[in-house]
Amino acid sequence: MTAVPAVVRRALDAANAGDTEAFLDCFAPNGAVDDWGRLFRGHDAVRGWSDKEFIGVRVSLDVTGVRSSATDSVTVSATVGGDGFNGPSDFTFVVVDERLSLMRITG
Repeated sequence: MTAVPAVVRRALDAANAGDTEAFLDCFAPNGAVDDWGRLFRGHDAVRGWSDKEFIGVRVSLDVTGVRSSATDSVTVSATVGGDGFNGPSDFTFVVVDERLSLMRITG
């Protein structure tokens, strides 16, 4: 299995722990979440999205696979649970200077 960068592991752990502050700390100041084409850029926008659709609905992420898609990104496949969306999703993380510049969610 492909190695998971430390910042990606911290983001996944923070989401599973319901720790919004630790999750946001993984992102660069101008980092973004792309949730099926909806873009949320910057900590305030990512917090708003997460409060309504991710950590705020008690997300759980059960990692089922990891693969590299480029030198600066890794895709984590997970079964999503919680009080929001439930089912399989792919999370592609772009890492720059040990911070997340992008977390893209697709199916």
